[in-house]
Amino acid sequence: MNIQQLEYIVAVDRYRHFAKAAKSCGVSQPTLSMMIQKLEDELGLEIFDRSKSPVSTNQSGEMIVNQARVVLYNIRQLREMADSTKESILGDMEMSIIPTVAPYLLPKLFGEFKRNLPSLRCRVSEMKTSTVIEKLKSAEIDLAIVATPLDDPEILEVPLYYERFLAYISPGDELYSHTELNVAEINYDRMWILEEGHCFRDQIFNICNRAHNNFQQYEAGSIETLIKVVDENGGFTIFPELHLPSLTPAQQKHVRPFRGEEPRREISLVFRQDFIKEKLLNVIVSSIKSIIPQSMLDPRLSKMRVKL
Repeated sequence: MNIQQLEYIVAVDRYRHFAKAAKSCGVSQPTLSMMIQKLEDELGLEIFDRSKSPVSTNQSGEMIVNQARVVLYNIRQLREMADSTKESILGDMEMSIIPTVAPYLLPKLFGEFKRNLPSLRCRVSEMKTSTVIEKLKSAEIDLAIVATPLDDPEILEVPLYYERFLAYISPGDELYSHTELNVAEINYDRMWILEEGHCFRDQIFNICNRAHNNFQQYEAGSIETLIKVVDENGGFTIFPELHLPSLTPAQQKHVRPFRGEEPRREISLVFRQDFIKEKLLNVIVSSIKSIIPQSMLDPRLSKMRVKL
């Protein structure tokens, strides 16, 4: 058994196709197939069901591939540990970010990475929180930016900032005359919400303390779409504070804060327990905090955060 064989089975599992996996690994398909066959012979079991199209793992094969990902991750960790004494931060990084944070952080964060991490090859993808947790545990990504707390003992969290929730209200709605809103006194039947799978959606349910079937039937895939739906159809929605600059001056007149201890969400950098790139973490945390308003960085605001 060798590292290449582990890389090959992970590639086949990713692409579900031997030829595409071979191309991604820079080898011929016969070479990849032969090396995988040798690994299967050594282990005494089949990893892939080759009778299916696309190719898939069987039950035993899925366990082998998942463990191979962790082994390859730890091998990368060893190499990075050896590089840790070098002045620059080298290598590759797979990072994910939830869709309700990505539009506000990524444009400026890429610039920070270019300035502060010029030797790092960083690949960033948008994922919902449930997928982030799955990918972290299988070592398919290195770290992620999500809303917390996750309350998962296998994942470490570094809080970055605390973001208020604000209401966007149509001028024709009865709430429009209010300068501030009370969470407990709102009729949520006229509220538009994000589609299922977004952690932001779950946080809104927790704020409202209401069942999922008490809201408008249409469920949007983005905050921007929710705002447009309210503009065209009335009612209201709730959105995160960092979306505020994206609104036009006219739209900003339709925004209302919550009264008292305003509900907030905690946004954190999360990673596996065995993540060793401390220097990289420090640079990423500093980069993110440099582009976030200072008023959102106060850790005392954590008492107002909304749990998932």
